[in-house]
Amino acid sequence: MTWTIPAGYQGLIFDCDGTLVDSMPSHYKAWVAVLSRHGLALTEARFYEWAGMPIDVIVQRLATERGLVVDAESIATERDAYFLSLPTRDLRPVDAVVEIARRYHGEYPLAVATGSTNASASASLNTIGVLELFDTMVCSGDVAHPKPAPDIFLEAAQRISVPPQKCVVFEDGETGMEGARIAGMHVVDVRPWIER
Repeated sequence: MTWTIPAGYQGLIFDCDGTLVDSMPSHYKAWVAVLSRHGLALTEARFYEWAGMPIDVIVQRLATERGLVVDAESIATERDAYFLSLPTRDLRPVDAVVEIARRYHGEYPLAVATGSTNASASASLNTIGVLELFDTMVCSGDVAHPKPAPDIFLEAAQRISVPPQKCVVFEDGETGMEGARIAGMHVVDVRPWIER
């Protein structure tokens, strides 16, 4: 598969989990383990539907549905720590997307825009050997409103000094795709390129 940047576009923005790194199974394992300790549950269907949302937002949403009061930030930190404790051998690159990042590195500015924390995204990208390809990384804690709001994509565009309408976004989650479209960016759905 060969993807070519459309004429007139000047910057590439990549989601991390499920887009650059096939890390979604490991993330789901972390969700199941940690939520069960707190009387919460997340179905796999919802996990993929909510891809790109910050961890604490998902925790709070689940707790509200169950009528529970929880410390969403604390549970999010616990979930992140559990993910980081999992074997890195389970993380694999999404080859078709990583190949695009490698091909355009140095030719166009590249950014990562992720609903994950900086620690989680950096660890995943470092594991597959691509962290150094990107000029900047915008994470959930860097903006006021998470995906599907456009904030994370607009911040990434600003950091790479490219107008939003000149950016291409690579995403695997509906939430992220919606946010990128609201930001006025060209969206590439990478799900057909992922081998499951």
